[in-house]
Amino acid sequence: MALLSKLAFIVAALGVVVGTTLGQDIVGERQLITLDRPGDREFVRDLAGLIAPSDVQKIKQICDRLLTDKATPIIVVTINSMADHGGGGMRIETFARLLFDQWGIGVAKINGQDWNTGILLLVSKGDRKARIELGGYWRHDNDVQCDQIMEQMIIPRFKDGDFSGGIVAGVEALDKMARGLTLPSKSGPSSRSAGHGWPLWATAIALGLAVFTAVSLIRRGSGGWAWLLWAAVFSLIGYLLYNMLTNSSSSSGGGFSGGSFGGGFSGGGGSTGSW
Repeated sequence: MALLSKLAFIVAALGVVVGTTLGQDIVGERQLITLDRPGDREFVRDLAGLIAPSDVQKIKQICDRLLTDKATPIIVVTINSMADHGGGGMRIETFARLLFDQWGIGVAKINGQDWNTGILLLVSKGDRKARIELGGYWRHDNDVQCDQIMEQMIIPRFKDGDFSGGIVAGVEALDKMARGLTLPSKSGPSSRSAGHGWPLWATAIALGLAVFTAVSLIRRGSGGWAWLLWAAVFSLIGYLLYNMLTNSSSSSGGGFSGGSFGGGFSGGGGSTGSW
């Protein structure tokens, strides 16, 4: 009997613990985050003052183009701590998910088609945590890319104290991810070497054309193949420029004209980082 009494006591104690934990989870699920969302096309709530004014404008331009082109909003939020906004003791994953759903980031449907491609970048300075939260459309398919963005683009800069640069780098990479483009490399140098000079492939082509032209003129004079080659090159350039201008003019009047909040909900995965 004594053994049975002890077992009953242990089971009862476990029941209390489990019940209390579940109760806390339910309360957390129903808890509201005390944060006002930005305007439909403002994209940034920098409550922690981490982003330089020039970078705020850059972020807004990137996000506005992406929203117009892909109906995919990127919302950037910085706070001093989760406790300041009703999230004391909460994991940043939970905080981000609750905030995402509370604001309804992204458009749930467009023309009857499931959409829900919203993206939240949350930075809590005092908690030393950052979170990328994706809308349900992404279905965890981009978790690896989000990890790459967090670990290579954002957190290293945060560790150096460059919060503004880290957030801009994160937004730029998320923009590329949303467009299905290749993410930038970790170190950041491009084929143009910080924006100066030509890419190597362009330099090689230019040198090749110059050598071919010189040899052709020396051997055959004005009747050589060089003129035909250059005629073909300029025709190709003209064709490409025409297509670029045509596409630009046709797309300038179109695109998504709505805002960032349209009933979107989380559930598509993401990534968490700390510094």
